[in-house]
Amino acid sequence: MRHPAALAALAISLGLAGFAHAQSRPPTRLDDAAFWSLFVELSEPDGFYADDNYVSNELGLQRVLPNLEQRFEPGGVYLGVGPEQNFSYAAALRPRIAFIVDVRRQNAMEHLLYKALFELTEDRSEFVSRLFSRPRPPGLDSESTVDTLFTAYRAAPTDRALFDTTLASILRVLVERHGFALDDADRASIAKVLGAFYEEGPEIHYVFRERDQDHPSYFEVMEMTDDSGMSWSYLGSEERFQRVKRMQLANLIVPVVGDFAGPKTMRAIGDYVRGLGDTIDVFYVSNVEQYLFPDGPWRAFYDNVGTFPLSENAVFIRTFFRAARRCDNPSILNRTPMTSSIVELLEDYRNGVIETECALAERSR
Repeated sequence: MRHPAALAALAISLGLAGFAHAQSRPPTRLDDAAFWSLFVELSEPDGFYADDNYVSNELGLQRVLPNLEQRFEPGGVYLGVGPEQNFSYAAALRPRIAFIVDVRRQNAMEHLLYKALFELTEDRSEFVSRLFSRPRPPGLDSESTVDTLFTAYRAAPTDRALFDTTLASILRVLVERHGFALDDADRASIAKVLGAFYEEGPEIHYVFRERDQDHPSYFEVMEMTDDSGMSWSYLGSEERFQRVKRMQLANLIVPVVGDFAGPKTMRAIGDYVRGLGDTIDVFYVSNVEQYLFPDGPWRAFYDNVGTFPLSENAVFIRTFFRAARRCDNPSILNRTPMTSSIVELLEDYRNGVIETECALAERSR
């Protein structure tokens, strides 16, 4: 029997387009070789971003998810950026496959860390225990609320032995069970990310070392609810957690290293999805667009998106930071997801209407 790494190399040699074409229908699971070949073949070189960005710094998932969950039938393709907030979107939208694209390879390694944790744990409580290296407090079960869960773990002590055991188990899952070809830098990156969660616990913020901005903590993001008291985070209920776990077990959350405005990754994902005969429904871009406008590569980004196979009602989910002040538009919600039609925005872009970030704000609801 061939080792998975050898099979991955074979898949790459056949070419990504041929691999996608060979799938007669969208996959219900990817084998390990196919998953790793997608990661390798779709990715661009590691890029730079100033912050480590271990966790989300956005609030208000519950503002857009109820509508999106009703709008889209389970299936289709989800694209996202950044760390754990993508799990909450996936739990609500239930895509057939999800790609998480980020310019930093460390973000891809963080997602592989998460993948291993989902596979190693049976329920939310064990997952949080492993993530933060804290022994499981008594009295927690599948019915525990997310508030109860984090109240218990915020009070729990750290356990260095649990950290060491968890790190070793993560690497064993990724390298030995799946056969992923992680190099020394990848392993060090995974250790660095898990170490940040160990050191900071559930209070970990987006900016790990600097606290000059009022970023929400991990537990604050997880505990957000809508007006009815319903939690929309992936740890908000056992059902939502298990939805993401099933995707991880099937290798259907694929991290990719790529630049939104780069020459390869975005178009290659579109080609792969097209080869499956599927369409992209949701593209969560966070606030990446605001970084593209000052230096000009925003045109390359929208040209890339213009090559995607899109469903008719496909949406961007984007977040603005202080854009209300910059754009003199008090209706813009700060640090809170908003949506806009991808198809309509591309039409405006091609007609020369989109020139600034403020034009995006005008089209976001």
